[in-house]
Amino acid sequence: MNLIKRFISYYKPHKKLFFVDIACAFIVAVCDLFYPIIAKNITNVYVPNKQLDMLLKWAAVMLLIYLIKAALNYVIQYWGHIVGVRIQGDMRRDMFKHLQKLPFSFFDENKTGAIMSRIINDLFEVSELAHHGPEDLFISSITLIGAFIMLAGINIYLALIVFAALPVMVFFAVKTRSEMNSAFKDARVEVGEVNANVETAIAGMRVSRSYTADAHENAKFGVANERFKKARGRSYRAMATFHSGMNFFNDMLYLLVLVAGGLFFYYGKIDTGDFLAFLLYVAIFMKPINRLVSLFEQLQEGMTGFQRFVEIMDEHEEVDDGLIAPDGLEGNIAFDDVSFRYVNSDAADEDAKVISHLSMKIDKGKTVALVGPSGGGKTTLCNLIPRFYEIDSGKITIDGIDIRDMTRYSLRKNIGIVQQDVFLFNGTIRENIAYGDLDASDNDIIEAAKKANIHDYIMTLDKGYDTNVGERGIKLSGGQKQRISIARVFLKNPSILILDEATSALDNATEMLIQQSLTELAKGRTCIVVAHRLSTIKNADEIIVLTKEGIEERGTHDELMRLNGIYAELYQYQFRE
Repeated sequence: MNLIKRFISYYKPHKKLFFVDIACAFIVAVCDLFYPIIAKNITNVYVPNKQLDMLLKWAAVMLLIYLIKAALNYVIQYWGHIVGVRIQGDMRRDMFKHLQKLPFSFFDENKTGAIMSRIINDLFEVSELAHHGPEDLFISSITLIGAFIMLAGINIYLALIVFAALPVMVFFAVKTRSEMNSAFKDARVEVGEVNANVETAIAGMRVSRSYTADAHENAKFGVANERFKKARGRSYRAMATFHSGMNFFNDMLYLLVLVAGGLFFYYGKIDTGDFLAFLLYVAIFMKPINRLVSLFEQLQEGMTGFQRFVEIMDEHEEVDDGLIAPDGLEGNIAFDDVSFRYVNSDAADEDAKVISHLSMKIDKGKTVALVGPSGGGKTTLCNLIPRFYEIDSGKITIDGIDIRDMTRYSLRKNIGIVQQDVFLFNGTIRENIAYGDLDASDNDIIEAAKKANIHDYIMTLDKGYDTNVGERGIKLSGGQKQRISIARVFLKNPSILILDEATSALDNATEMLIQQSLTELAKGRTCIVVAHRLSTIKNADEIIVLTKEGIEERGTHDELMRLNGIYAELYQYQFRE
């Protein structure tokens, strides 16, 4: 019931247009009830009594009714669908806004293609239900009630015989509905899996081509596609059972009316006009039955889509319980007995912790490098500072303020991140740099590009800053994308800078250019550097060696080399030649 209430709530902003649609539908349903009455009078009165003028007059009335119906059906078809599209748009807007507030853990667990399927495919079915559902239900109800009243006016006993078949039809429809619902939901899940496979395959097309893995990708897609076909087959089997059963009941109802009506006519209980009108009303009576049959199918599709929409909408957003919103932070960072494990880890397993009882301090304006073997928690530590994930215990403070007491907005506004895997949006270079400060002027954007050593290259392009970078920046080299991301951070001008293997994917020559930009960027900021290339961090104020056991070593490059421990071994391994 709660699901239906939530569905209905989306009609409120569009209630005027919705009621116009329903009013038109009501008038159309009433118009349909006139034809059998006029046919009855023509058969019983006007033709036998040779009243040609009345026959023509009522024919003109019918023509007028049909013209009105045509105009109203246009309103229903156009504006009714507009209501559905607007409701779909509202749901899509709400889902997109909600996705922006979900924690990173949600996106770790859910595939991009599956989320896209919910926001596009599922909501299309919801929009069809939003338009046709109430309209078909309303028209069917009016037509059924009107047809019963008219049938009862002809012969109450014959009307009751016809309506006695309804409970059996309703029972059958309800009985088969649950199977349809389950089958359609499974099909929706598989559609999401197919979308996820397609999205991944297209994004990784260059990798699969370079490894000549097209056969593997086809096979992988084929598995998901076969699951989808089977799930869709089950849903169509359930739908076929429903449709064939309802059509059988329709045919039996026609047979019942023909036999019962024939007997009533035979025994003189009704006349020719009444029998004709009765047959016509039964035909009208069958239209809402058939409409309701289609509605059940649409209901399964639409409500399954809405359920999947609600599942995402019920995902818990990031809790922004912080009340402090500092304008600027100096950058004194402290970890106090911090422990963290990812949500899919075993909560009872101490070894599942990525970070366990970590304590460390980073003074403002200092550059601290994090090194060590993979799995030691370096990147995780960087993700905890902007509060992308919630720690299990302990606390992280900046300038003595617990980051959980700050608003996420103010915290993240003071942190700039440059990662190895640069993400550029499909847009212009100007738009991508401006992401650092969406209110920045063109001069600010150009100045940031100059600091990142990318301005001169941009000016060689035909469209300069208005050059489109392509999806994920595919039209640019790795170094060019990296410098645009650095320009973005220059524009943001944060007090805390996180460099997560920012140059590890670049060649040596490009790395040297990027390193100059990063050195400029780090001036006057608290800088945390995650690096595998130890040559890039020799000048760091402090180097911390992180392993699964925690902090193993810390000190300057020279101090750690004299210690002759893990860092010295890593350094000598990289530069043994």
